[in-house]
Amino acid sequence: MNQPAPPAYDLTQVNYRQLLDYGPNVAVLPWGATEAHNYHLPHGTDMMQAHQIALESARKSLEFDAKPIVLPPIPFGNNAQQLDQVATIHISSDTAKSILSDVAMSLVEQGIDRLIVLNAHGGNEFKPMVRDVQLEQGLLIVVVNFWQVASDQMLEIFDEPGDHAGELETSLLLHLCPELVVLEQAGPGEKIPFAIREIAETDGVWTPRPWSAVHPDTGAGNPEKSTAEKGATYFTLITDKISKLIASLSKAVPGDSPYV
Repeated sequence: MNQPAPPAYDLTQVNYRQLLDYGPNVAVLPWGATEAHNYHLPHGTDMMQAHQIALESARKSLEFDAKPIVLPPIPFGNNAQQLDQVATIHISSDTAKSILSDVAMSLVEQGIDRLIVLNAHGGNEFKPMVRDVQLEQGLLIVVVNFWQVASDQMLEIFDEPGDHAGELETSLLLHLCPELVVLEQAGPGEKIPFAIREIAETDGVWTPRPWSAVHPDTGAGNPEKSTAEKGATYFTLITDKISKLIASLSKAVPGDSPYV
């Protein structure tokens, strides 16, 4: 019996013959983290969000004749302030840059010189390493932080989005994999303010949060009002937008700034 062919844009499923026939020209690299997400979401939340958003955005981009390839997701991110939380995995910025550089080098060798990093973890800071890797490897890299893609509309969907395991992320997971969400175990996602108030209250000043001291249940934002319907609405909204970005990069020719 003939089986339906896997989607050509999903590198975890497609084979070499299919890839040769398909000929992708823009890669999407989902990048997450492995960390605690309050008490009710799985440690793989960021990785799963990044991968599913990338796959759906790629699928939709086919409607615009794009040729994307979604790479396997990177499951680890910068979690230096969360290492006291069991089974949270941290990689350094040097490690992340090495991964990004090696992926970029591999793609360029195969004639793919456009790469989207689809990021789902706020602790990942790609700007400095992207500047370096573009110079070293000679390709265009675009970073997408999914939670910033539709910030205005986001506030119309969620009462209190939160920035970690709150209403936004919980709603997304209720839409994508409800069997992994144990909402009755969730803490309130409260934040304990810094005792050194000037750090938080002075514009232009930043330091990492000692996560467990600031967020006792590891969450940042109350997930109480989360629903799968909100997650589905948001998922559709952001994948619509990201799909158009993928298509524009796929159709770009050298000289189309910033693809120079």
